[in-house]
Amino acid sequence: MLYAAVEVTWAAAGITVRWKEHSSYTPAVQLLLAALALLAGGACLASTRTLARTGRVVVATALVTALPVFVVGSTGLPIYFVTIATLSGVESATGLAQVLLNTAGAALLLLVGLSYRRRLRGDCPRCGRPHAGAVDGPLAYPGASRAPRRTRVAVYLLMCGLLPWAGAKSIWTLGGDALGVAGDDWQRTMSVGASGPSKAAASAGIDVTVLAAMVGIFLLLGLLYVWGQVFPRWTLFLSGRRVPRLLPLIPAWLTGIPLTVYGVFLIVMAPLVAVGVLPGIKPSPPFTTSSGITWMVEFGGLAFAGLGIGLVVAASSYAARTHPVCASATATMRPE
Repeated sequence: MLYAAVEVTWAAAGITVRWKEHSSYTPAVQLLLAALALLAGGACLASTRTLARTGRVVVATALVTALPVFVVGSTGLPIYFVTIATLSGVESATGLAQVLLNTAGAALLLLVGLSYRRRLRGDCPRCGRPHAGAVDGPLAYPGASRAPRRTRVAVYLLMCGLLPWAGAKSIWTLGGDALGVAGDDWQRTMSVGASGPSKAAASAGIDVTVLAAMVGIFLLLGLLYVWGQVFPRWTLFLSGRRVPRLLPLIPAWLTGIPLTVYGVFLIVMAPLVAVGVLPGIKPSPPFTTSSGITWMVEFGGLAFAGLGIGLVVAASSYAARTHPVCASATATMRPE
């Protein structure tokens, strides 16, 4: 209801809401999103009740239809995160609000859908295990463990997708030339409107977006290894305590899914541009050739998709390894 109210207000007041740099949501689209939000909200309420077959189909259809729309609408979240983290300023406050609304909607719908699926199977909607008794009792958590070797290898390979993108940006930041772009031109273009921290990092030969990617890698490693489940010694007074399960999972899901969608889009788009199926990308400073910027789009796609899919895979493993169950469902796990 809140989402729908915001969309209707923006549409009625004619407020511009950015979708991307040079595109905005139209009032018709905003009203359509409002209607979809109300439909999804009704499905969420209905999912807690005992329904006939037709009702179950309607609820499932509403959730399956609405979830991808909100996920796609949240794809700009990583970009806003980078601009905020680097103190570069927010280009569109309403655009950021729209992305946050879409992200919250996607997260809530995903949780409702998961609970609804468990309920239909006769499992506990809270822990997913079949058991008798209350579903609001104490939880039992499994011991800390690292991800299986196959998962770790897969994530490492996905992380390699960052190398061409990070390599090109590092070369430019250090003053070298790559893809037809001179390092001096890159630094001059990037310094326009850049924040103090961004300029300080560039002066040290570090591109701030590569630094943001390193934060993502840190999160990835935490999802794979034991220190992401139990605070390590260097965390001082937190050392030895259990890491709240949602602390790494929320940023991993909220960043990984949009990055995956955006990265796959770029990976597909660049070859289509190169073979002429899509119009060529007009180079803008510091790029001097269409081929150079097309290659950089492909490198960006590999980086974003690699990091995004890696986060999704690592988060899935982490979620499975740390999944708590109601204490009444098992006697083999340690109660909280």
